[in-house]
Amino acid sequence: MKLVQRLATAAALVLAVTACSDPAAGPAAPAEGASPAAWPSPAARLDGTTLTIWAAQNSNTAPKAVIDAFTQATGAKVEVVTIPDPYEQGVQTKVATGDKPDLAFWQPTASMLTALNARANLQPLDGAPWLSTLSPELRDITGLLDETRYAALITSPAVEGVYYNKEVFAANGITGTPKNFDEMVEVARTLKGKGVTPFFEMAGDKWATQWWVQVQLADAAKDGLWDRVNTGKETFEDQTILDAIKKYRALIDEGLFNADIKTATFEDQGEALLSGEAAMVMQVNSFFGQLQAKAGTAELDKKIGFFPISPSGNVGTFIPDQSNALVAFRTGDAAREAAARQLLAYWMGPGYAGFAADRKTVSLRTDVPSPDGVPQALLDVHASLGRSAGSMQALAVANPDLYLNLADMVVGSLTPEEVAAATQKQFAQLAKAAGATGF
Repeated sequence: MKLVQRLATAAALVLAVTACSDPAAGPAAPAEGASPAAWPSPAARLDGTTLTIWAAQNSNTAPKAVIDAFTQATGAKVEVVTIPDPYEQGVQTKVATGDKPDLAFWQPTASMLTALNARANLQPLDGAPWLSTLSPELRDITGLLDETRYAALITSPAVEGVYYNKEVFAANGITGTPKNFDEMVEVARTLKGKGVTPFFEMAGDKWATQWWVQVQLADAAKDGLWDRVNTGKETFEDQTILDAIKKYRALIDEGLFNADIKTATFEDQGEALLSGEAAMVMQVNSFFGQLQAKAGTAELDKKIGFFPISPSGNVGTFIPDQSNALVAFRTGDAAREAAARQLLAYWMGPGYAGFAADRKTVSLRTDVPSPDGVPQALLDVHASLGRSAGSMQALAVANPDLYLNLADMVVGSLTPEEVAAATQKQFAQLAKAAGATGF
């Protein structure tokens, strides 16, 4: 039954993408050579203006300090609205019905910008005043679609990898971090033998299940996996991806995860790692944001570490997520659209040092040093970016609901083969709707 529902959802999304792909479905991006939209002064008065930002459960507290500073400087009001998980699906559904915010947290990859039909629905951000201050290696790493900038990177792009409890490792005689995926599994077996829960998964909230498959694909991604998938030369049902799905299932069956894996949530995951209830969590940067809300830097440096992982070694998987970037919507209200650009200019301009300090996050600007108190784990994540492989979201032409299918596998509704088949079916439909060749 779940498989039928998943394919029906895929078909509905394809119809939405196809409809939005019609050039008449929305305004075109500015013609080549046209002047980009003006960028208001960051602190210009905006009395009487109210802006709305959509955010996910794991990003809704991130803007509080910078919003407070912006409203004090400009007189504007800014409302943050939390869209329930699964966030991306909820946002796409709302936008497809014409419901748009002024800004939203959004995954800035080409596939997810395509999913929002950026050309029709989003404001181009070319010529943004803060771009010249960004670290050169980050300036164009993401946020672009067809050479037009639609997303503003605000934090260090996420990397899929393993957060671990240092105290649990030490108490059980583990003196170093695993050097590859198989070594990590052996460490997990050692921990299980000592009565420790090795891995904690949050299949109740679903969205993180895909990290377990994607980190196993890091080496293949560097070898052109997603180029082959994008052109139909390889599929999710072929050995490389299917074997990764099967291994995830096998590790669950072996009992290396929390007993409540089927119902556990993102919140549970953070509590479990910080308390030492579990030793390791496969996650992305937004997970650490949850830990920062629960503990100070000194405690986090004492308890929590990070290591990237892949079959061949310590290679992370690069995946800018919705907590890393913002997009500004075309609402049809020129004044509000300008105000949305102004908020971005303030956030990444005069408000950025305060934002980075409040979030204790690595600075993206060359002229703004990372604040004191950035936990070592976050510095280690940022340092792994240069060697990271691209994720499905970063490199594939479409972003199918792999995580939903994997969550159904975790609860027993789908087999690994059915996960692969359902994901490939949706991927092919989305790729065709997006105009990819070979489908």
